[in-house]
Amino acid sequence: MMNAAFAELGLDWRYLALPLPPERFAQTVRAMPGSGYRAANVTIPHKLAALEVADELTETARGIGAVNTLTFFEDGRIAGDNTDAGGLLDALGEPLPASALVLGAGGAARAAVWALREAGLSVSVWGRTARRAQALARELGVEAGGVDAELLVNATPVGLHREDTLEGLPLIDARVVADLVYSAGATPLARWADERGARLVDGVEVLVRQGARSFRVWTGLEPPVETMRRAAVQAASSTSAQA
Repeated sequence: MMNAAFAELGLDWRYLALPLPPERFAQTVRAMPGSGYRAANVTIPHKLAALEVADELTETARGIGAVNTLTFFEDGRIAGDNTDAGGLLDALGEPLPASALVLGAGGAARAAVWALREAGLSVSVWGRTARRAQALARELGVEAGGVDAELLVNATPVGLHREDTLEGLPLIDARVVADLVYSAGATPLARWADERGARLVDGVEVLVRQGARSFRVWTGLEPPVETMRRAAVQAASSTSAQA
């Protein structure tokens, strides 16, 4: 997706995946600028650690308390931003539902809760560990618990693995379902939403919108969203066919 965007605009940049264990995160990120890296996206489970390693934060990242986008400067500074929030809203489009239940209490959930609350929705957060969900709810000024809502957002890792099931999740009668998990093929939640006739915003679309915002932060250029979407869908379809 990112490499397709770079090629479309003639940028001599390369986007790479770097598996990184948590215990090496800070040390590795600090070393990346010296190895020629200009920026990075951060995903599970590093979004809270990225907040700590950043030297400066945008208001969005500070408000959410998690970072998914890092920018490296020549003087050694590292700037942290969060495009998860805006990317989710971009993917949902207008008009937004009036209420939302967010499943999860990690970095992605924090961004979703913050974005939806800032957009004026009535928000509740649920987590498998009630204590974490309650702490997140208190911190961001929303409710905790599996309440009915018009929008259901999956910010848990459920769907990352083929054997995952929806057992234990509070599946409400929502008219819109947003699944932040992007994987080859339909996730369990996507299939559930389709069976119920709910409008689905899938993880690929959310990923594209998040990536487009990161692209804009790094380059200062308008991202070629359609090109990015085609590349992301093609990659997902190719992975699914090989599975």
